[in-house]
Amino acid sequence: MAIRPLEIGPAGIHAARAIEHMRIERGLTQHQLAGRCTALGRPITNTALSRTERAHRRCDVDDLVAIAAALGVSAVVLLPQGALLG
Repeated sequence: MAIRPLEIGPAGIHAARAIEHMRIERGLTQHQLAGRCTALGRPITNTALSRTERAHRRCDVDDLVAIAAALGVSAVVLLPQGALLG
């Protein structure tokens, strides 16, 4: 029996949108942000980053922390606050 991947929930969708928004706000391409993550010790391809931003790929906590650091923010900034999880 094939294992069905878990759907991305509201918190994951929020994080995906926040990552894309902050990347664009900082004038970075996906390739540049992926390169920054790799330089920080967490290799992420621009394809993986693209799939994360489109909510086609789950973002694990290690990726989230690396992406946040590469964007110059705390990982908490990329997460929903309160009601979105309700």
